[in-house]
Amino acid sequence: MSVEVAHGVHGHGDGNDELIHQFEDMDQQNECYTVGMWTFLVTEVMFFGALFLAYVLYRSKNPDAYYSLSQSSLNVWTGGINTVVLLFSSWCMALAVQGAQKKRQAQQLLCMGITIICAFAFIAIKLYFEWRVKIAEHHVPGPDFLYMNLHPNLPYVQQYQAQMFFSLYFAMTGLHAVHVVIGILVMGALWLMIKYKHPAVKYYMPMEMAGLYWHFVDIVWIFLFPLFYLIPKS
Repeated sequence: MSVEVAHGVHGHGDGNDELIHQFEDMDQQNECYTVGMWTFLVTEVMFFGALFLAYVLYRSKNPDAYYSLSQSSLNVWTGGINTVVLLFSSWCMALAVQGAQKKRQAQQLLCMGITIICAFAFIAIKLYFEWRVKIAEHHVPGPDFLYMNLHPNLPYVQQYQAQMFFSLYFAMTGLHAVHVVIGILVMGALWLMIKYKHPAVKYYMPMEMAGLYWHFVDIVWIFLFPLFYLIPKS
């Protein structure tokens, strides 16, 4: 008898077709998934953390430029709507994970489909109602940056402080938007795999890891929103 037959399709003879051959049991397999994802998320936290630190340092040194001239030019309603959209998507993603754990295909497809729609809505709102306006107003840092429409009598030194604000704004919200797009791609692939009953998604852990990633994306925005839109002038 061959090794494959003796040990089963996945290298185990316990009849558990969700256990991959390199793991001894499901606890070890689940721990590997969880530790791997959290390790990835920790690196992402450090990546965003450096940008958050830069923002806090520059804002503490230039409160006028960061609030009166720059932060006050952002649309708090747009940011607020996007916050609600992401929070709702996070709730739907939690329901999708629950559906995966209970092997409810319809619940997974519906809830993750709504999450994907919310993600597209977030990107559309960000691009059309916010970035498009900032580009039209020439608030993109660079040679075409205009500060006169922020304040007609802006001192020379604060011109560069205002540019620094928008540099951090586009860098941080842009990086977050990239993570949203990655989430759309991951969830879209999972949705198709669940729809056509791919063997890899019979196990709930891939969905749970996607949910953990999406919750991280939501949490990052929860910090970005008050930082750029709500914190009053110090």
